[in-house]
Amino acid sequence: MKPIGARIAQTSSAAVALAMVAASPGARAQAAGGETANEGDIVVTAMKREERLQDVGATIQALSAESIRTARIAEIKDLAAQLPNVDIKETVPGALPTVTIRGIGLDDFSTVSSPAAGIYIDEIPLASPGLMSGNFFDLGRIEVLKGPQGTLYGRNTTAGAVNIVSATPGDSFAAFAKAGYGNFDTFDAEAMLNIPLSDRAQLRLGGKTIQQGRGYWTSTLLADGTPGRRDIGTRDIWLGRVQLALQPADGLDILLKAEGERSRSEMGVPQFNGTYGKGTPFVPCAPVLQGRLDNGSCVDAYGYQNTHDSPYQGDWTGRFPYHVDQFSLTGKIRYSAGAVDITSITGYIDFSRLYHIDVDATPLQQFDYVENEDVRQFTQELRIGYRNDLVDVVGGAFYSWDRVLGDNSNHSDAWPLLFLGAASGSGKTNYDQVTRSAALYADATWHLADKVDLITGVRFTRERRHYEGGTSFITASPLVGVDDTFIDDTIRDSNVTGRIGLNVRPRDGLLLFASVSRGRKSGGFFSGFTNNASQLLPYRPETITAYEVGVKSEFGRAVTLNISGFYYDYKDPQTFVRFIDPATGLSVQKVGNVDSARVFGADIDLILRPIQGLSLSGGLGLLDTHLSSFATAAGVIPAGNRLPNAPATSFAGKARYEFELTPGLRAAIQGDTRYASAAFKEASNDPLIASKSYWLFNARLSVAGEKDGWEVALWGRNLTRERYVVSGVDLASLGIVNRNYNAPRTYGVELSFRY
Repeated sequence: MKPIGARIAQTSSAAVALAMVAASPGARAQAAGGETANEGDIVVTAMKREERLQDVGATIQALSAESIRTARIAEIKDLAAQLPNVDIKETVPGALPTVTIRGIGLDDFSTVSSPAAGIYIDEIPLASPGLMSGNFFDLGRIEVLKGPQGTLYGRNTTAGAVNIVSATPGDSFAAFAKAGYGNFDTFDAEAMLNIPLSDRAQLRLGGKTIQQGRGYWTSTLLADGTPGRRDIGTRDIWLGRVQLALQPADGLDILLKAEGERSRSEMGVPQFNGTYGKGTPFVPCAPVLQGRLDNGSCVDAYGYQNTHDSPYQGDWTGRFPYHVDQFSLTGKIRYSAGAVDITSITGYIDFSRLYHIDVDATPLQQFDYVENEDVRQFTQELRIGYRNDLVDVVGGAFYSWDRVLGDNSNHSDAWPLLFLGAASGSGKTNYDQVTRSAALYADATWHLADKVDLITGVRFTRERRHYEGGTSFITASPLVGVDDTFIDDTIRDSNVTGRIGLNVRPRDGLLLFASVSRGRKSGGFFSGFTNNASQLLPYRPETITAYEVGVKSEFGRAVTLNISGFYYDYKDPQTFVRFIDPATGLSVQKVGNVDSARVFGADIDLILRPIQGLSLSGGLGLLDTHLSSFATAAGVIPAGNRLPNAPATSFAGKARYEFELTPGLRAAIQGDTRYASAAFKEASNDPLIASKSYWLFNARLSVAGEKDGWEVALWGRNLTRERYVVSGVDLASLGIVNRNYNAPRTYGVELSFRY
């Protein structure tokens, strides 16, 4: 691999050229007359106070409400197409998203894990990855902070933070409605109503539904295994939100929110790939020995062969429900008195879901899991802000409590495979985890001179995590040494993190910044299916010290150019490791720690506005990641492996042109693209589940009445039908590798009305 500096030099010019035909994922607000407002005028609250995006000395990308709507960003996973150096994979289609920022992410599918990239809904952190599969609607903006967040954010994180901000009640009447229809028999509708109740009270109501009659996946078998065509992946989703804003006294603002989601949908299913030779079970086929998959030459232990070329077709049996019920409450109270702001934010979430994962993806139920999960969490934050000519200070306290309850049942029709030493047979896993976290923090921006600021921040965090659970076998295991597993343990962690930085403004429209920051991600437990007690041992926290320099520049309205470079000193990265248990000789997997890793990289964002109505820009992400050596079942892997889900090069761009079609009628043409180079999906850099490089292309064409508030639009996503591996599971020693792919081409029409 070429050094990061060489790749920056070689690709930065290409990024500029690409930017001429593709526009950035950066935030843009719509101005009167359809013009695109300057990105720097977007106000963000990433540092817990309102600031222009271009004035914040950190790498932040923000998406405005209009950008979210026109790009059809409806879930966490949709963000990856808009942001360079951000990768989002679903461990199973339709659920369990993993957000990776600058190569740092959660390499685990457990609901009990803490995410490496913090996801915040209206400043409420989501304690579990299980909470991250919800749908978006009626948003004000999305902010993505790159780099460890060890000062101001509730659950200390190593990768970064994603702030999802709902649109809040306004003081004038407003309404919005949208309905659309697309392929796969998909109907979606959304509505919002903003009602000023009085001079000191406003109400905002919102709702959304998604009804998808056909899934992306087609099976040749019915649920009971008899022949017949069956679509898998239907969706039946309903969401609602009520917000009440009150201003009972001058300087006092109260915002109360209740929202919920109900889903009675279906999961997607992975593609099966065989790894044994035909007629030679338990012997790897030639393609696998060469580091590739070939279903024309390879089968599983029972001789099953996948004859389908498309990853969206297979011979799947069983039902694949994905049922979700979620309810949440949020209360935000803010009191402003002169230079002092006091803010209280209280949140509660009650979440439950049931889903079925077909790990082997064959007609047999070799490794099928039915998972039941319940997550409850409560958070409370109290912070105080103070400003004067010398310093801007934000300080506060944070407390969270969450409980994750779950069980997964596994059924295996494949006892002969157990003698290969990795499967566990029929059994059930139960887990019950309670986590309490408390923190005190303070962050100060010192105005050393008219155009020079020093940033200092510190946070003390104390966390206690208690886990009780394990796996019990329903069918007696024929293997000596494979027994029920159970652990009842508590881990504690106290740590100090923070940041120091310098912002310099040589002139208006130019910001130079440098920072050193530290973030820490909690240790934890593995809640998956286990056949060895050592798999349940807790793993350690991971810590990142980040060094970053950057420049944010504006050249009038025509050009915005932001560049940042960074280096991460990464200690104890948490990742999946596979090892041989000396007592049984079995190959087992668990979440563990690698000694260290290092990350070099850069983010480059360019926005051009050459003529009125036209915006062109692109964002380029560069990464060079290296893991230290670590032990696996296959032996010691030497230093130098790349981090999971960390493509060396990524690009995201968008082009939008708005123009007058006739008097009173405006049209807009929009296209966006995403490129990512090849990437591995786990720390051992397994080529069988790696993703190739890919380009995605999306487009939107709309016509709108300037005064009437209506718009009709045609849209298409993944127009070239690109296919790439999103995630996978390598059970090659059992004859199985499954791979999940991105969504196929989708398209549709939508009609909206705004008052």
